[in-house]
Amino acid sequence: QLRLVESGGGLVQPGGSLRLSCVASEFTLDQYAIAWFRQAPGKEREGVSCDSARGDHTNYADSVKGRFTIARDNATNTMYLFMNSLKPEDTATYYCAATTLSYYCNQYFTEGLYDYWGQGTQVTVSS
Repeated sequence: QLRLVESGGGLVQPGGSLRLSCVASEFTLDQYAIAWFRQAPGKEREGVSCDSARGDHTNYADSVKGRFTIARDNATNTMYLFMNSLKPEDTATYYCAATTLSYYCNQYFTEGLYDYWGQGTQVTVSS
């Protein structure tokens, strides 16, 4: 069964760092464009970062630019979200996603274009 499995969430103090991981099973991640989304309580899910399959298009939401980095390791079929200088407003459930549209990555983060989703991992930024 094709799926994405996330890990790495948790509780961190403001200013701290976390690394989220997402492993793809039963498909090769290097053929897919990838993205991270998040959903805070009472809010709609929003796009955080995306990367095309070849890595020639990368995008970040304005709220995370300069603090978050998207990456992938094709050898291990894993995608990452490195989060630094975390703020309380980064508190949310984070989801990884992948699409067969290998070129797709822009500022619109159209959820309907993503074929596979992780189960979500909770990130809480609090002192």
